[in-house]
Amino acid sequence: MTQRLAGKIIVATASGQGIGRATALAFAREGATVWATDINEASLKTLAGESPNIRTRVLDVCDDGAIQALTKEVGTIDVLFNCAGYVAGGSILETSDAEWDKSFDINVKSMFHMIKAFLPGMIAKGNGTVINISSVAGAVTGVGNRFAYSATKAAVMGLTKALARDHVNQGIRAVAVCPGTIHSPSLADRINASPDPKKTWAEFNARQPMGRLGTPEDVAGACVYLASDEAAFVTGSIHLVDGGWTM
Repeated sequence: MTQRLAGKIIVATASGQGIGRATALAFAREGATVWATDINEASLKTLAGESPNIRTRVLDVCDDGAIQALTKEVGTIDVLFNCAGYVAGGSILETSDAEWDKSFDINVKSMFHMIKAFLPGMIAKGNGTVINISSVAGAVTGVGNRFAYSATKAAVMGLTKALARDHVNQGIRAVAVCPGTIHSPSLADRINASPDPKKTWAEFNARQPMGRLGTPEDVAGACVYLASDEAAFVTGSIHLVDGGWTM
């Protein structure tokens, strides 16, 4: 590894599996001290022995009190990586108020609270980076039967750009990463719960121009770059990691 993140302190959410786990590990390999959080304590335990640079904490990103407590424990950070997310299926006619509210609470409001908690410390030291996981769904293109999810991911894009614009003169960078279809545990659960999992897997692979699904590590690599000083002139932007799906 090149130690591109040596000396940086990073707080990461949804670190127990998928993109969150791969990115937390990539940050640690590049020399950062990573506070890896997740609501699932069991999944976090699998990270404990992976790197001496990783510190794990259970965190419900929908609990603002818990976020405030984490802020006091961790102190000032260099990078905030917001990865927690929830995928609701269905069109507008199939979306209940409860699913709509849950989607926005997890996918958008959690970022609002996390950023608001850690941003003052970044501003005080005149430097900081916020990386938000959005999606090509909603932020870039329309995707069928993902009404609430797409709405939240479009909101994440707007949140990121507004944050970047408001604080660019205070040393703060804010960027959004928009993955395409990523072979993650959550995707596997949804596909395997479909009426014909074999057919669904084939359909997901067939729609990828590169002929394969993305991996969590594909996304993690982009996040390492954005967290590093190599991306010092990058803010308010959207970064696609979609295998050419939206080209």
